[in-house]
Amino acid sequence: MANRFLSSFFFLAFIFVSSSVFGQFYNEADDDLLYRREFTYGLNFNTNGGLLGGVTFKHARVINKFMFHSFSLEIVNVKHPKETRYQNINTGSSYVAGKRNYLFMLRPQYGREIVLFQKAKEQGVQVNWITAIGPGIGLVAPYLIDYNYDRDLIRTEQYDPAVHDISRILGTGRITESLAKSKIQLGGSFKTSLSFEFGTFKNNVTGFEAGFMIDAFTKEIEIMSPSENRSIYTSAFLTFFYGARK
Repeated sequence: MANRFLSSFFFLAFIFVSSSVFGQFYNEADDDLLYRREFTYGLNFNTNGGLLGGVTFKHARVINKFMFHSFSLEIVNVKHPKETRYQNINTGSSYVAGKRNYLFMLRPQYGREIVLFQKAKEQGVQVNWITAIGPGIGLVAPYLIDYNYDRDLIRTEQYDPAVHDISRILGTGRITESLAKSKIQLGGSFKTSLSFEFGTFKNNVTGFEAGFMIDAFTKEIEIMSPSENRSIYTSAFLTFFYGARK
């Protein structure tokens, strides 16, 4: 299924690139546009990310008064739906029982935005329909635990259900050490969403974007053990953003 998704991904990428080549960019007929470029950044909340999913950055340019194209980057943490955090009563440190790896996603995407409802100059709400596609760069980092073999031997190592007894886990290792040991897993990503833009000044923009995201890899990413792991991750997301226009 993942391979079928990736084949569809490359087909959609070809359509996106082709449409960008033949798209009609800004011309004199669009002189009533309020801006030509937009840069935003925001905080992402999604159903795979826990309390805070990650951060987003986007640069958009005008094609015509009803269409934009954008280049964006999202950095998010993908969690397994069965993750449960426990606390060691002796150390006070917490850990996720059964977790084998972290999965951090980097999503560089190219997108198109169609204006469904246009905002007035200094009031109202603008609604855009967004579709975006791009490679998915997964950073798979080992989930390190502090494990008590006996009173004189405590090791920091990746959780292994065949070796480690949950009752002897003292806490979680440093995330920087996990990232230093991470491996890259490539895939693809696709999203569709609606954005609602507010702002009383034409040079500033605030709002939120809500939609659905699909990430697919060529093989399963082991996040939890022995729980079922997947190669395709779907999520609903909500992003609050702020930025500037020129």
